[in-house]
Amino acid sequence: MGDVRTQGGSAIDARPRQIDFERMPRLGDIPAYYAQLHPDAPAMRFGGHATNWAQLDARVSAVAAALLASGVAPGERVAFIGKGSDRFFELMFGAARAGIVLVPLQWRLAVPEAQAILRHSEARLLFVEEDQFAVIDQYAASLTGGGCIALSPGSAYPEWEAWLAGAAGKNPGLPEVEATQAAIQLYTSGTTGEPKGVMLSHANILAGRRDSMRANMRWNEWQEGDVNLVALPLGHIGGVGWAIVGFYNGATTLIHAEFVPDAFIDALAEEGVSKTFLVPTAIQILLTRPGIREREFPRLRTMLYGASPIALDLLREATEVFACEFVQQYGMTETCGTIVYLPPEDHDPAGNERMRSAGLPMPGVELRVVEPIARTPLAVREVGEVETRSVANMIGYWNAPDKTGEVVDGEGWLRTGDAGYLDAQGYLYICDRFKDMICSGAENVYPAEVENAIYGHPAVAEVAVIGVPDERWGEAVKAVVVLRPGSVPCEAEILAFARSRIGGHKVPKSIDFVEALPRTPSGKVMRRLLRDPYWQGRERAVN
Repeated sequence: MGDVRTQGGSAIDARPRQIDFERMPRLGDIPAYYAQLHPDAPAMRFGGHATNWAQLDARVSAVAAALLASGVAPGERVAFIGKGSDRFFELMFGAARAGIVLVPLQWRLAVPEAQAILRHSEARLLFVEEDQFAVIDQYAASLTGGGCIALSPGSAYPEWEAWLAGAAGKNPGLPEVEATQAAIQLYTSGTTGEPKGVMLSHANILAGRRDSMRANMRWNEWQEGDVNLVALPLGHIGGVGWAIVGFYNGATTLIHAEFVPDAFIDALAEEGVSKTFLVPTAIQILLTRPGIREREFPRLRTMLYGASPIALDLLREATEVFACEFVQQYGMTETCGTIVYLPPEDHDPAGNERMRSAGLPMPGVELRVVEPIARTPLAVREVGEVETRSVANMIGYWNAPDKTGEVVDGEGWLRTGDAGYLDAQGYLYICDRFKDMICSGAENVYPAEVENAIYGHPAVAEVAVIGVPDERWGEAVKAVVVLRPGSVPCEAEILAFARSRIGGHKVPKSIDFVEALPRTPSGKVMRRLLRDPYWQGRERAVN
């Protein structure tokens, strides 16, 4: 008999789910499988409205039929832009069932950025949430022979429910969809140049997760009654990828339109949330909310975090406040998200060496560290570029075989662009992005290490470290700091604090104090925008 424990005054069935993942090789299979297994169980909740699995499966079939009836052929692209909603997931599963590729766009993109993606992806239809209605006409002009569908009432364009109703009774016939076909096309954030369309197949997205479920990692198990909270942007692998994990495991997906700290905290405390995924910036914001330390989160079992490094002091504080297990995730859009994890047992509030690592490779994932030019494997603890090979590696970049070839070699090894090393036990340590590495004299300085040292100062709310021109050393280390409310800028004090934690050659030569750091829609600091003013007029952005 399964373990039944009590939380928050109610009995919780703690038995791991018994799931036949072989019956779900494609995204469109997920609603059909659970509609047969337990049709009345809740599949998702959004804005007070619940959808059970039988209802979701029926809606998915209706969306697939409507897409095909609208003239979109299997293999073609349709796009989405807007904040999160249950309609997005109806569209995602419906497109997958019809063999059509969904291109989710970040809702925070500037209009020209979104237009560039729509043109590049050759999207036939664009599904637009209400928050984007003010610029919907500009989007419509960027589509390839198609139009816009408004996901809510209130625009001059065909509305979602009317569009579905218009296709009712039409039976275009669903195609045979192979797991190797593209299902989702995500665009990289563009912090290193022009965005690229990352093509992810059904197998890329699901096969690796199926392997990880078979590995019986306790933190990765899903139980009867689990609720998965999704609040990150759906145009990012951390949002849509994490949501798919919950659906794939039969959990109830609780959807928030966007990350609103107080609403997020209320959901953790009051809506039975057992798992969620956040970026470190969001965790930091939660910890600053008034009264957070007086709240209880009775069913919260696991908080996963990733997308950027996390400071040890921040992790300690989060562990105390949320009283749940933490798991670090490392990956990238090109690998469908997580390829490396740091399990709860390696998280020690007192600190240990492994907490500085990204963790161990997920089941089925190969890792190696190579010399950046010759691409030859390096020994334990030698810093080089991290490469990975697994079933989760992307098909390639859309309409860009040359760019794909620069990232993935003939043997399937994918270059991450990250500098790091492996220890003797196989733990991966990320030093930083190669593009962010600071060359000061004969020393390589990795910004993440310096940022981690500075963050623990009580006056520092956020910090980013960059390299700026220096006539003597080539580059000098500079910190850009956002202060905590009420704190007074004191450069000497912060630098002394950093000097007590890292070597003197890594300590910043100076600090700039700013109101906020520039970030991508997924929360990553755009160091390039901080660096550029210092390097203007120079032939290259490194000395």
